[in-house]
Amino acid sequence: MSEANTPTAAASKAKIPARLIGRRPASIVPERSVAGRTLMLLIAIMAFLSAVTLGGVALVQKSAIAWSADVGREVTIQVRPVEGQVMDSNLRTAVALAEATPGVASARALSIEESEKLLEPWLGTGLDLSAIDIPRLVVVQLADPAEADIPKLERDLRAVTGATLDTHAAWRQQLNTMAGTIVVSGLLVLTLIVLATVLAVIFATRGTMASNREIVDVLHFIGASNSFIAGEFQGRFLDIGLRGGIIGGLGAILFFFGVGLAAGSVLPDQASAQLGVLFGRFSLGLDGVIGIIALVPVIAALTAITSRLTVRRFLAQIS
Repeated sequence: MSEANTPTAAASKAKIPARLIGRRPASIVPERSVAGRTLMLLIAIMAFLSAVTLGGVALVQKSAIAWSADVGREVTIQVRPVEGQVMDSNLRTAVALAEATPGVASARALSIEESEKLLEPWLGTGLDLSAIDIPRLVVVQLADPAEADIPKLERDLRAVTGATLDTHAAWRQQLNTMAGTIVVSGLLVLTLIVLATVLAVIFATRGTMASNREIVDVLHFIGASNSFIAGEFQGRFLDIGLRGGIIGGLGAILFFFGVGLAAGSVLPDQASAQLGVLFGRFSLGLDGVIGIIALVPVIAALTAITSRLTVRRFLAQIS
């Protein structure tokens, strides 16, 4: 056998060490090292926080859309008590005018008991309001908010003394502003988590390179290229990022599932209702689960790419 046909000569031509041909496990980054396990745990935590943040943003956004749709399909007529006017007659007139308006599905005047119940959060329970003339409300449900003739209803209500129309536009604006602020804040937190993950991968990669400097020098000496060494790191860190992302993603899905159960059975009814107003039923839905699953390969790819770029820059500095 000639020297040109030996495995060592072929490896030299390919710029890859002969002892590394035919096997992918990288001796530079051991499979079960303390640094590898620590980095995988860190990525799992970062993936969990990212998924929880993304899921929370999605829940708030879905709830905000539901709020806006519900509020937009309803307007309220307030009839104030006026001396010399019969309240029941004014209520019947307001209901009739609302039902005759195009785009209105139904109109109903709230009873005295329902009106008093609306005041309980501010006045408390047990108060006798029978001696007080309180304003009465007519709840108007719209069949299609875009086609409802609200200006006509406002004009018609001028014939009812003490009647005013509330379209809840200001309330909808406040809801949208609050939801938008929460969404932007969540995306900002998600960005910070991603940056922290990138920095952690950079430090872990540089630490591994520094602790294995002799091995890198030997690989250079026997002909290994920078691309080969960077590829070994990229493959190993891709595996670490994928495992950590899967652990964090599954943890986030279980977290939302557990919180949903707790909100429905463990928390008091009032607290559960308040949380439900902000986050809905804590149900991610199919789109939320798909979003968390899609986050896993993104984290793995980010880990691998960051590791490769860090290795190539490190090797360029020591060359």
